Amino acid sequence: MTAETDGRPRERLPVRPELRGGVPYGAPQLDVPVRLNTNENTHQVPAGVARAVVDAVAAVAGELNRYPDREFTALRADLAGYLGHGLDAGQIWAGNGSNEVMQHVLQAFGGPGRSAMSFAPTYAMYPLYCRGTGTAWTDGLRAAPAGARDPFTLTPAAAAAQVRAARPDVVFLASPNNPTGTALGLEIVEAVYEATDGVVVVDEAYAEFARAGTPSALTLLPGRERLAVSRTMSKAFAFAGVRLGYLAADPEFCHALRLVRLPYHLSTLTQAAARGALAHASDLLATVASIKDQRDRLVTALAALGAAPVPSDANFVLFGGLRDEKAAWRALLDRGVLVRDVGLPGHLRVTAGTPQETSAFLAAAAEVLPPLLDRPRSSVIKELGGIKDSEGDR
Repeated sequence: MTAETDGRPRERLPVRPELRGGVPYGAPQLDVPVRLNTNENTHQVPAGVARAVVDAVAAVAGELNRYPDREFTALRADLAGYLGHGLDAGQIWAGNGSNEVMQHVLQAFGGPGRSAMSFAPTYAMYPLYCRGTGTAWTDGLRAAPAGARDPFTLTPAAAAAQVRAARPDVVFLASPNNPTGTALGLEIVEAVYEATDGVVVVDEAYAEFARAGTPSALTLLPGRERLAVSRTMSKAFAFAGVRLGYLAADPEFCHALRLVRLPYHLSTLTQAAARGALAHASDLLATVASIKDQRDRLVTALAALGAAPVPSDANFVLFGGLRDEKAAWRALLDRGVLVRDVGLPGHLRVTAGTPQETSAFLAAAAEVLPPLLDRPRSSVIKELGGIKDSEGDR
């Protein structure tokens, strides 16, 4: 081991060149009254579900002298049952958070001499997965038509043209997207899939929060062996502390991920806890309607304050129009409210929490935002290239 300064290993170590000078991922974890910066479900796990999870873990505790089920067979069957769409266990893969699942995808389909891409601004971990696996990264861009309410629109033609030009081996499509909250139409997924011979991963981490009528890319899986749809239990399920992410894909796609996973990568305790939660999915998902209400409340109230909130299908709202987003972030923190500076000029992102947390944020925002709201949205679009969200907990 070696001493570190600001999270950076000393230069005398033979660190890979692409890692030198890098800083480990880390979202602020500050002890403040209202934490709305990491898109967690801020509702606690219901007591009855917590007891069921404890019971499920207790039931396997006597078997911890043995390795876990390497194929997590029962868990895959439960996840397939939850997703529906005619899926079976052979079409499911899981890992310690969807971060590990995405890493498996790049280990299997990316790597040295290969590349991946997505469309900025998007999930910051995508290029970090690439850096860790030796995969080259390409930033695509979103461009809204004149007068569009959503300044982060991606059209099928623009997406397909960029994919054909870059020729990536892996394409990530976040829907709903982070940090913008916007969902993609299935026609975009279809256009991108047809434009590449590589694999396409539709990241649906926030799918349970989508507005009514928003389709899932799960409907596109039949006949598309290079398509995968990823989900997580960290968000809608209020299960971020367990670390369980998963994807659905063709069985051959899932088999390719077996070639790169570490032995017994899902512990017996993780499998038991996840299965215990899935058995009570309706109870855990009971907070989703309230969270969606608070999200829509945020959009309405922020617009009334003069900000420019982006319509959201997730459990958060990105809002712009800020002259100085860093000053706004600090002023909110000084009032006990932690939101996220996503690195996008003139914007901040706030998680939709409980009604009480939303009220606390809006009260602070009413004090903080008005004198800082004057940034033209058109100037933001010119600065989108290479700017990505910094949220990494999935």
